[in-house]
Amino acid sequence: MMKTKQQAIAGGIYLVINPAMDEDVLLNKLTAALRGGLQAVQLWDNWAPGADKHALINKAGELCQSYDVPLLINNDWQLLIENPLLNGIHFDEIPDDIAAIRAQVSREFIAGITCSDDLLPVTYANENSFDYISFCAMFPSPSAGSCSIVMPETVRQARALTAMPLFVSGGITPANAGQLKVTVPFDGIAVISGIMSADDPEEIIKQYKDAAGI
Repeated sequence: MMKTKQQAIAGGIYLVINPAMDEDVLLNKLTAALRGGLQAVQLWDNWAPGADKHALINKAGELCQSYDVPLLINNDWQLLIENPLLNGIHFDEIPDDIAAIRAQVSREFIAGITCSDDLLPVTYANENSFDYISFCAMFPSPSAGSCSIVMPETVRQARALTAMPLFVSGGITPANAGQLKVTVPFDGIAVISGIMSADDPEEIIKQYKDAAGI
């Protein structure tokens, strides 16, 4: 059975997958990553032109469901209405009207949001019963896109503001995750290339978990 909304996002490794990747490679890497133990999977809003979004959502969703791992979509919340294999939404920015979105989706779903060095998304997420926050980026990273570097003090201030699970992302490796854990109070790590570019995603996830103690 799929995890309930309250259980779905707590900590651990959160994998972001790039739908523009070769589909066979993506699904093989995702399968290996799921074997390694994931807390959640997000389909990044980076689709190739003319992509069949629902076909990939269905394949990724069935894989995630077989491991009891929620699948979230990035930004495009209307896909939640159209595809029941999606369990939630990750917003890169504060949405215009989360109450209206919830009314239109008309079912429970997981909601998360990206925070940089501005704590406004933390306050917003807290006030609107979101499920987690992801900080981007802790270190320079090509996968982090336009994210600004987050100061450790920002994450510490967020922890004082909310009990929601806090994820960190951007340039995090098994080599630096342990030291980051000493200075930043996080519950999980969100990763793209660190896992999807690895020869053995299952093994690299174990290394992340061991290094960060998550």
